Amino acid sequence: MDRYELGRRGEAAAARYLERRGWRILDRNYRSGHKEVDLVARRGRVLAFVEVKTRRNGSFGHPLESITWQKRREVAACARGWIREHPPSSGTIRRFDAVAVRLEPCGRVVIEHVADAWWAGE
Repeated sequence: MDRYELGRRGEAAAARYLERRGWRILDRNYRSGHKEVDLVARRGRVLAFVEVKTRRNGSFGHPLESITWQKRREVAACARGWIREHPPSSGTIRRFDAVAVRLEPCGRVVIEHVADAWWAGE
């Protein structure tokens, strides 16, 4: 499985995980220019822009270690584009979440959801 397929499998697993916990996926792989946010999800008043990182094993460190400050800035810029196209209702709480997906050799999928993983001041 190449990196593209690995990423898509991880994003699909993350979306299923969030949906089982009451989130509604509003958008997948939303692009604004050359930037992308993996998932846009809503549960109640919370609108989350979700970065998903997937790894086959732990040899390259924890998946979330690869979310650099540059990537966080890109996701924030993309989120602003999404909000311009889909203005949220008053009282909506916006945040940035991260989901780590590990595909273990035995076939088990381990998912970790970090709510409000970073803050992007405006």
